[in-house]
Amino acid sequence: MAVEPVVLKLDFVSDVVCPWCAVGLHALERAAAQLEGEVALDWHFQPFELNPGMPPEGQDLQEHLSEKYGSTPEQQAQMRAAITARGAEVGFEFHLERRLRTWNTFDAHRLLHWQGEEGAPGGQRALKHALLKAYFTHGENPSEPALLLRLVAELGMDQQRARAILAGDTYASAVREREAHYRQLGIQSVPSVVLNDRHLIQGGQPPEVFAQALRQVAASA
Repeated sequence: MAVEPVVLKLDFVSDVVCPWCAVGLHALERAAAQLEGEVALDWHFQPFELNPGMPPEGQDLQEHLSEKYGSTPEQQAQMRAAITARGAEVGFEFHLERRLRTWNTFDAHRLLHWQGEEGAPGGQRALKHALLKAYFTHGENPSEPALLLRLVAELGMDQQRARAILAGDTYASAVREREAHYRQLGIQSVPSVVLNDRHLIQGGQPPEVFAQALRQVAASA
């Protein structure tokens, strides 16, 4: 008789303007593929804003990174090269020269929450992928309603419902509650992966590290 895979609840805490979150998501998906038939993942995407006070007009990225981390243009160039290489290893295409500004991501998180609550299975993950690609591959603005509605339409989601959400404050309190919950758990950097509400893995780890962790948690489940 065939053995059913162990199902693990996976909360992926991240932001859509976080490059290591793109790396981590794709690495996790590769790990899950390696464990197909052994471990299955119940995906949930949780909000984390790197810059919750970011104004609507955004900020020049080089200026922002210098202010926040004290990094020099040379250090930023080295980091872009490292991130681009890591992305290529897991199948994600970065074009960081197009990413000239950083933006407020609250509305993107509201739409992700909407998909988690009302969307079809896999809808939340599909929208997350589309948002990461829009920003990191194409250099688009994930706070722009026109872009958000375009992505929703391209994914076959309810554009009228998305437009109504963006026009009001639907899911605003829910997103803030989720953000506060993970801050209270001590999460201060992303990506952070929480398995079965108990086990924490932080950072954009290689697929092999994620696979080992998934296998260990599944064995103890």
